[in-house]
Amino acid sequence: MYHRQTLATAAAGILLAGGIGATIPAGAASAPSRTTPPATAQVVNVRWGGHPTFDRLVIDVRGTMPPVSVKPVKELRYDGSGNRVPLPGKYFLEIRLSPAAAHNESGQSVYKGPRLIRIHLPALKGVALTGDFEGVVTVGAAFTAKPVYKTFVLHSPERFVLDIAHSARVCRG
Repeated sequence: MYHRQTLATAAAGILLAGGIGATIPAGAASAPSRTTPPATAQVVNVRWGGHPTFDRLVIDVRGTMPPVSVKPVKELRYDGSGNRVPLPGKYFLEIRLSPAAAHNESGQSVYKGPRLIRIHLPALKGVALTGDFEGVVTVGAAFTAKPVYKTFVLHSPERFVLDIAHSARVCRG
């Protein structure tokens, strides 16, 4: 057993020294753990990136991906208080995951992403965690032009993806 651990440690050191470790995506370090999945899906992060023809918003989930709905809304409001979410834009999408939570059974937050952030990408202008209440997690996204988007789910780790086209043509991501 000791010999195997020593070999594994040496191999990891060689790979890192050779630059192989540099190819690991930055988000891999914050990927959900491989422990027993929670009873209710947990939203642990929201991230985004710009691409040549589209912007991408990703919601990372620990556990089994719950049903997700995306709908255009006139404005973003915080669940519970009903207060307006202060993001720039004229168009907004509300993304709802349910059943889901952004906290654990003890009530402590498991969500490590931004609560409210302005973004300066061609299509995506802002993101906010707008709710974590009674088994529903809500994320809002803001745009200056009417978003043309597609959605899909990726696995291992679980994540919901929203691709938003830079122009009025159909998004090809």
